[in-house]
Amino acid sequence: MLTAMFGATKRTTVMTSKPRILVTRTLMEANENRLRAEFDATLNPDDHIMSADEIVAASHGMDALLICVTEPLIATTIERLPDTVKAIMTLSVGMEHIDLDAAKSRGIAVLSTPDAVNDPTVEVAMLLMLGAARRATEGAALMRKHAWTEWTPRLLLGTDVTNGTLGIFGMGRIGRTLAQRARGFDMTIRYHNRTRLSFEEEAGASYYTSIESLLPASPFLAITAPSTPETRGFLNAERIALLPDGAIVVNIARGELVDDDALIDALKSGKVAAAGLDVFNGEPTNVNPAYLELPNVFITPHIGSAARNARAAMGDMLMDGLNLLLAGEPVPNRVV
Repeated sequence: MLTAMFGATKRTTVMTSKPRILVTRTLMEANENRLRAEFDATLNPDDHIMSADEIVAASHGMDALLICVTEPLIATTIERLPDTVKAIMTLSVGMEHIDLDAAKSRGIAVLSTPDAVNDPTVEVAMLLMLGAARRATEGAALMRKHAWTEWTPRLLLGTDVTNGTLGIFGMGRIGRTLAQRARGFDMTIRYHNRTRLSFEEEAGASYYTSIESLLPASPFLAITAPSTPETRGFLNAERIALLPDGAIVVNIARGELVDDDALIDALKSGKVAAAGLDVFNGEPTNVNPAYLELPNVFITPHIGSAARNARAAMGDMLMDGLNLLLAGEPVPNRVV
């Protein structure tokens, strides 16, 4: 059955003491080489998105699953996993595709990849901020249409990033790294977080006790908070109204933190001058088409962690964590 499911991948009948891992997507070559060397790994050579039924069927005899955000493990799927499965490893920081309570009730550890994605995700955040503020979408369209016929003093005037003020919603690892990078542009940093950072971690950033108090003080707003029932849809029409006129909005968290209709209306009216977006409601196939048509939206297809070294480090972090888990040692990247 496994051979039919995965094509060229064949299972050996020789007994092995190596941990057995089901890998649901094609990973970096270095990661797959390590998986073959250190583990008894079943890979997915054609990189198709496995259904819940496929995952359950292929999990028999496995010690761990290495999945991506494309394979949601809801409670009913986790309940069907065989008792051999000791860990679910996800190649992501976000955990909304896994029912953590269901995993915990089954005694299945869940491992993620914090820290490994900080730098590449923040690089994309800065790309989005600069692209939105400096009207990169319009400039690229002008060039590609061969419509740039002359230089004028007012051609594509954008918003200065240097010496600007950045409000950050969510001051976790990525938010703090973004603040550090933004200081390279001499930006003033303001933030709201569930808990205030220590004096050392703030590094001069100003803490706002509520998101409603932060928004009016944020000509640039970066959304870096996790997706939770409390944060979903947080950037709605009422909160957008609190932003300064002509604000720049950047989202590198999750699409569901934004009310699309409200943000699109604000982009059309000019209340929000521009947006830089890497994440979307309905991604990848059901992104609101208005984002694709608006000239003041600079977009990328959820590529925050899509850098070679980072992706390889994510895979290594999961394998290192699994080795620690099976050895009975503390696992730094364990979620439950």
